[in-house]
Amino acid sequence: MSADRLDREGIKLVGTAVPDSVRVSVVHDTPPSVPDFTQWPSFPFEGDLRVKQLDDPVPVEPPRKGEGLRECTACNAPDDAYIWVGERWRVRAMDRPTGLPMVLILESRTHLDLGDLPNLLAAELGVMTVRLERAIRSLDGVARVHVNRWGDGSAHLHMWFLARPYGRLQLRGTFLSLWDSILPPISEAQWRENLALVAAWLAEFGGRPLAEPPRIQWQAPSSLLAQSAAADAAAAAAAAISVIEAAEEIPEPAPDANSGTDPNGDTDIDGDIDGDTDTGSGTTHSSATTDPTTGTTTATSTGPATERTTEPATKPADGPAPDPADATDADATHSRTAAAGTPPTGSFSTSKDVPTAR
Repeated sequence: MSADRLDREGIKLVGTAVPDSVRVSVVHDTPPSVPDFTQWPSFPFEGDLRVKQLDDPVPVEPPRKGEGLRECTACNAPDDAYIWVGERWRVRAMDRPTGLPMVLILESRTHLDLGDLPNLLAAELGVMTVRLERAIRSLDGVARVHVNRWGDGSAHLHMWFLARPYGRLQLRGTFLSLWDSILPPISEAQWRENLALVAAWLAEFGGRPLAEPPRIQWQAPSSLLAQSAAADAAAAAAAAISVIEAAEEIPEPAPDANSGTDPNGDTDIDGDIDGDTDTGSGTTHSSATTDPTTGTTTATSTGPATERTTEPATKPADGPAPDPADATDADATHSRTAAAGTPPTGSFSTSKDVPTAR
């Protein structure tokens, strides 16, 4: 018959059936493998893990805070250390922001543990739990509120309320308290605002809210003026860019049918081929005629709207006969005026008496 057997601690004792044998050795079981929850998505760690060996149990557990001669932290805390206080209950927060949107603790004023509560406080505990859960769940970005009671550190009743962020499915389940220490802390302004909202919610049913919202970060007028000037400059720059972009999108104007550019490269303002002078708003034609019978020279100017001819002036009754050279000079003057392209104003007439050939 084999002498192998297991003791109460699960250690296999190996021996022989020979009575006088002294060859006895102890072989420990294979160390347990990591549990299945290490494969859960909510488990906050990865890599090689090893299970710790359990310490030997102690014969007497040490006293918790508030037991024996140990001082109770909750009983000695003043009301201003809490965010809300009532006649029989108080709610406190951590001393600084943590990774979760909100972590609060509900405590009884009376130094009692959970199993020591009288019926009145036991009933109120249920009401306070529901109220506080609703208040925390009303905050922006909160999906669930985990309610926990451990009680290994203090003999004074305290219930933990931990808010799980909305959409963070990896934080679901029993490891939320671990994630609170792993995640980066939220901003202090958001944290204080959440505390004030929860305190105000609880105050609707009684008690006093002690948490205040964050102070407004007022700015000096000079800072506001500097920001306003910077905003105006940015707006002006944006407007200038918009004008430039709009100008680039304007199409080029189509060439005018009367444009003065011909295929040969010659430019005439009105597109005519007779050499008339165009001022841009109309065409002005100038001409000079000489009457063969009287010897009178007449200059005619036609504007863009009207065309008038000035009759030659009559020969004066008295006076010396005009010099034929004067008529020649007048014709030359009018020819230069027409060639220079200077449009006359209105209509004009210049006449000279030329002696009749005999």
